[in-house]
Amino acid sequence: MKDRFGRTIDYLRISVTDRCDLRCVYCMPEEGVRHVPSEKILTFEEIREVAGAAAAMGVTKIRLTGGEPLVRRGIVDLVGMLADIPGVTDLAMSTNATRLAEYAADLAAAGLMRVNVSLDSLRPEVFKNITRGGDLDSVLAGIDAAELAGLSPIKLNCVVQRSSDEPDAHELAAFGRERGFEVRFIRVMNFARGEFYVVEGGSGGDCPRCNRLRLSSDGLVHPCLFSDLAFSVRELGAAEALRRAVDMKPQAGGPCTHNWIRAVGG
Repeated sequence: MKDRFGRTIDYLRISVTDRCDLRCVYCMPEEGVRHVPSEKILTFEEIREVAGAAAAMGVTKIRLTGGEPLVRRGIVDLVGMLADIPGVTDLAMSTNATRLAEYAADLAAAGLMRVNVSLDSLRPEVFKNITRGGDLDSVLAGIDAAELAGLSPIKLNCVVQRSSDEPDAHELAAFGRERGFEVRFIRVMNFARGEFYVVEGGSGGDCPRCNRLRLSSDGLVHPCLFSDLAFSVRELGAAEALRRAVDMKPQAGGPCTHNWIRAVGG
């Protein structure tokens, strides 16, 4: 698929849930959020329909996101459903890895190819503060399990306040070099003001090269993370919602009111 600016759109990020077992300070307010009612969450069959339509239109890469995708019951079954779609050559997942030790082997057997792990600090107390109670050891165990299961290349996503020169970022970079993991640094964003940056070590935030659409857990196709545009697959049908999202994909992101990483998968 080509959008009106000549960009090839071949990447679909699928948020399978807006729920998460961590409460990261840059992602969620301290008081929590109101979750999407369960009856509005797409079923696995609906997700498979959208992914199949996207693949038929030229999407080759699918990434499962959340919230935290591993809190969605039956997630291994969904991976298997998506792995069977003709034309999908890259099936990945973004996860906080707190439950990855339990699921890594089954995910790999079902057809998942690789994982990106969110990890902002290797210091247990700092990690606990950032995530409001998270256990660093469970994340490290998840990374080990993913490596053992062959879910590679493993990439680490580290959120920074301003740059990769910060102490925790330095430690993550060294850890990545030691283990052979790619590390990407994501500067804190402001959706209301439309402030975002190109990911250091990755391709996110690079509007002229953006090849992504996003499917939220409640069935909206978002052409841009930093835009309020969204098209309902339940109202329009999967193929039409995807087509409209491609046709209306903005040249660049800007201020928006409701697109939060926890809802549309970053």
